[in-house]
Amino acid sequence: MPILDPMRLVTWQGENCLSCKWFRPADPINADILSNGGCVHPRLLPFNLVVSGRDWCNLFEVVTQRQIDALQERAMKKESEKS
Repeated sequence: MPILDPMRLVTWQGENCLSCKWFRPADPINADILSNGGCVHPRLLPFNLVVSGRDWCNLFEVVTQRQIDALQERAMKKESEKS
């Protein structure tokens, strides 16, 4: 039996919901792979999907740092308005 390269077994984690531009975590400031959130892809939006950061699908598109910053800035603004 051949020895499997352990790194090849985790490559799917590179294209999961957490790193997808369509993922909207419930807590954008502290989001991680176990966080839940919504999928806002136009084709999937009617289904009101709740997914975790480790989920994935064939509509994946990489989130940019600019998008991450915008989500986090909006979340921080909401937090400061609560205070």
